[in-house]
Amino acid sequence: VSPGVSAPDLSGAVMMLVSGIAWGIYSLMGKGAKDPLEATARNFIYCIPLVLIVSAVFWSDMQVATKGLVLAIASGALASGCGYVLWYAVLPHLTATRAATVQLTVPAIAALGGILFLAEPLSDRMLIASAATLGGVALVLTQRSRA
Repeated sequence: VSPGVSAPDLSGAVMMLVSGIAWGIYSLMGKGAKDPLEATARNFIYCIPLVLIVSAVFWSDMQVATKGLVLAIASGALASGCGYVLWYAVLPHLTATRAATVQLTVPAIAALGGILFLAEPLSDRMLIASAATLGGVALVLTQRSRA
């Protein structure tokens, strides 16, 4: 977030900080989940009031297309839901530090998905950032396994 041509604004940086903290809390709470599918379904149900409130606030700006709605459901409910169930199933087998470290691979995986499925350009910046991130994760995981 240092100053530069493509640095995010302060509000974007703060939202990412809040998002990271929320994901950490979500993960710590999920560590004790007995049934990952039930816990994830319950979490999705809990978010319905917030979705309705935000939808009501932005109702006048809303434009719904059938294709967009189908893609949102496929991405949000199905893909994310399956990912969250898998995450909750794996969490009990990881320490909090290892879980946090493994989570750092997500941006590199998402970038790879963007390149493969959305024809996003592969830039030097993306290569360097992904290599640094994945290299750091590998260092942490190998050091922990030696200890």
